[in-house]
Amino acid sequence: MNNNNTENSTQALVSLKDITKVFFTDDVETHAINNINLSINKGEYLSISGPSGCGKSTLLSLLGLLDTSSSGSYTLAGHNVSDLNRDERSAIRNKEIGFIFQAFNLISDLTVAENIELPLTYRSDFDATQRAAMVNAALDKVDMLHRAHHFPSQLSGGQQQRVAVARAISAKPAIILADEPTGNLDSKNAQIVMALLDQLHQEGATICMVTHDPRSAARAERMIEVFDGKIVADQLTQAPTAIAV
Repeated sequence: MNNNNTENSTQALVSLKDITKVFFTDDVETHAINNINLSINKGEYLSISGPSGCGKSTLLSLLGLLDTSSSGSYTLAGHNVSDLNRDERSAIRNKEIGFIFQAFNLISDLTVAENIELPLTYRSDFDATQRAAMVNAALDKVDMLHRAHHFPSQLSGGQQQRVAVARAISAKPAIILADEPTGNLDSKNAQIVMALLDQLHQEGATICMVTHDPRSAARAERMIEVFDGKIVADQLTQAPTAIAV
């Protein structure tokens, strides 16, 4: 077991040092995350698991800059993101992080293509032609190009999650964060989505996935277990996959 995983931290894509997250409710102080140290290198595929209420979703929110820690430091892709304001966090999040949510989080009155393009419109470095090409490439990757002009309500749950994966990868983020990506899917569609994540990893994507499913967790090359806000296990499940050139 290696709780800190500080090896190669200077080259790490993600580096959390002494991260703590405290929530205050009335007079109650809850330590959701307690002094966690974690590094994630480029190209890694890791899973985070643990019982309900253990802190794994809070940890993913901190990694995704959806929340801020109470103390500690966080470096992402060379940026110190510990003390950024909301707008600065949003800009870094939009550039460096791709999200896949359990509930898909697609906007019902936008088409598939529009859902994928929407986050790209907040990026000044992409013009309309570039955005269209990125949307098509992402949809082609998940075999959903033929559904580009459909609305989410016209898709199955599995198809919606594949669109969500396309949205997450469209701008080629530094890291993909997946929160229970198969939680709302039947076993067949869950396998399709997990196979897609496997393929993305084999092509060089860095993926961090929260899951309660032991079978999904074991597909990652590195498994982290969280209990009472602490990392209690951190182990490789398989040899790291070579990054495609």
